[in-house]
Amino acid sequence: MYDAVLFDKDGVLVGRTRYDALVEAAWRTFDELGIPDPSSEHVESVIVDVDPEDVRSVCSIYDLDPETFWYTRDAIASEIQQGEATAGRKTPYEDVRVLPEFDVPLGVVSSNQQATVEFVLDHFGLDGHFRTLYGREPTVESLRLKKPNTHYLERALADLGAETALFIGDNESDVAAADNAGIDSAFIRRPHRRDYELDRDPTYVVDDLHDLVSLTRRGPRYGSP
Repeated sequence: MYDAVLFDKDGVLVGRTRYDALVEAAWRTFDELGIPDPSSEHVESVIVDVDPEDVRSVCSIYDLDPETFWYTRDAIASEIQQGEATAGRKTPYEDVRVLPEFDVPLGVVSSNQQATVEFVLDHFGLDGHFRTLYGREPTVESLRLKKPNTHYLERALADLGAETALFIGDNESDVAAADNAGIDSAFIRRPHRRDYELDRDPTYVVDDLHDLVSLTRRGPRYGSP
């Protein structure tokens, strides 16, 4: 039997943030820092899948401090996502109702901002189901530590005292993070992932959270022949 279950947040517990909302956050960041007309290419480079070098490269062009830039970008992105939640454009999936049925401690490990993770789960009354919640700090370094890096995953495992956890996600990086941490993974095929092809095999592929309750009562398969 697994001794803990960890969830990604966006695309697993709640819907994903609209891409247009993230685009708005990037444009507003430049404007906030006195760059009213940045190159659209540079704006696009700090919307999703951003790494530290992306931030430093863009900031060198506009003579901006990378830490100030990214702190501002994360703060604006979090503000916008909180607004998306309160406006009903970012809501929980119906099957989160099964969370009380899990027999082991639960946690969340997200590559979104810590402030966003805490606000969204609290807003929808989901935070009480989880013993530990991890998102990123608003720093450039956090971009190196996000999944598939195991940094936040290992912190959550330590908080729960878990050794045989199962991690549920909707991205390749979630499966990779679980592999890197030596734990099992479940890839959830939400509607936005119906045709998504993985380059690595998760331990399980499920359609929704209902499928996971019985899975967590099985023994871990990681490392088995």
